[in-house]
Amino acid sequence: MRLFTREKYEQRRTALVGQLTSGLVWIMGNGESAANYKDNTFPFRQNSNFLYYFGINAPDLHATIDIETGEAILYGHELTMDDIIWMGEIEKLSGLGLKVGVTTVKSPEKLFVDLEKAKSAGRLIHFLPPYRLEHFNDLSRAGLNSPSEDLIKAVIQQRSIKDADEIKEMSQAVDITRQMHLAAMQHTKPGKYEYEVVAEIARECRRHHADFSYGPIFSVNGQVLHNHHHDNLMTSGRLALNDSGAHNDMLYAGDITRTFPVSGKFTTQQKEIYQVVLEMEKAGITLSGPGVYYRDVHVATNKIMLEKFVALGILKGNVDDMLEQGVNGMFMPHGLGHMIGLDVHDMEDLGENLVGYEAGQERSKMLGLKSLRLARRLEPGFTFTVEPGIYFIPQLIEKFKSDNKYHDFVNYSLLQSYYNFGGIRIEDNVHITADGREVLGSYIPKEIDEIESLMVG
Repeated sequence: MRLFTREKYEQRRTALVGQLTSGLVWIMGNGESAANYKDNTFPFRQNSNFLYYFGINAPDLHATIDIETGEAILYGHELTMDDIIWMGEIEKLSGLGLKVGVTTVKSPEKLFVDLEKAKSAGRLIHFLPPYRLEHFNDLSRAGLNSPSEDLIKAVIQQRSIKDADEIKEMSQAVDITRQMHLAAMQHTKPGKYEYEVVAEIARECRRHHADFSYGPIFSVNGQVLHNHHHDNLMTSGRLALNDSGAHNDMLYAGDITRTFPVSGKFTTQQKEIYQVVLEMEKAGITLSGPGVYYRDVHVATNKIMLEKFVALGILKGNVDDMLEQGVNGMFMPHGLGHMIGLDVHDMEDLGENLVGYEAGQERSKMLGLKSLRLARRLEPGFTFTVEPGIYFIPQLIEKFKSDNKYHDFVNYSLLQSYYNFGGIRIEDNVHITADGREVLGSYIPKEIDEIESLMVG
């Protein structure tokens, strides 16, 4: 089990305690989840907040931090002989505790004794929003039901800023993800099924001692934003959209999207739209920097799309009027990006608006903008995705047409020639520095000539 230094975990807990005034912080770890019966479980994934403050990637653990004293306690079982027989001898919990700066380890039953003692003394129990059934059950057993807003805000503030060690881990995750994307481009051919390419993506991921940071999206139906079905036969003339990422053995995530032609060569129509998305993505990266509101970057990239669509004859009229009325959401119905770190949508369990929006920022109800997960002012240490896309969704276009919507702007007759187009998305992971930004990891081909050269040679 790979860990950061003991000092790092101690410093993180000390910083957290410094943001709170009194009481006891309870950080819940995850347990095993049965797939179809108790002993056949889904792959284990530790709670990211537990990982951040305690680092131990093992099931059935809990921890507390005393805000007055700073003392941290781990709760979990040591190995039994049955455990050793079935799973082998692994490092004792007490030894792992020492590696993350925790000297006191107690059995799980003692957790509820200690929580009850704190409650009886009139102390606050701070905990984060639950998202698994076991967490809800534990909270019910402890007689607790209201997550701590102070703790939520303190954790978001702390985890939003990535240090140099975290950037190194995230860059490694992106580098593994890069190999997955190169393999996808090289193995995509007419006559293959999508799942054959997904198998190569998975092979490359596992080959680097990594796992998927989310279920891979690989499809010739790129107009379906989160398409996890991989049973289509790929044919010449279609585009393949690959949105897949790895998390490394420290569970830091990569999230990359590339779109490329099944045949290895873009058609003229595909090139036109691809270049628009690529310009949007490059602008999104360039415009991001310290003090910049990411909502403004989202709007600026959408404006590029609208301007290019006017030039292509897909749209007509005043671009600013289109932005005001939300015409852009017809072609890009999602936001420009989201925070990324230990979670691919970092800290989403703590509340998407709390993570991505500042006090006073209201979330739009307009298509596209309402799905923007990150709108706040960017700060040094933030890590996030830049992922513009253009999609031609026949059902959505037909609905707007029948509702007589945007008729002053949209050339509906021309749009019919795009009904079999699919969608294009291009995505990179970005880190805000003190004076600008950097794209994490090694470069992943995204220019048209680079992709065609890689696929065809």
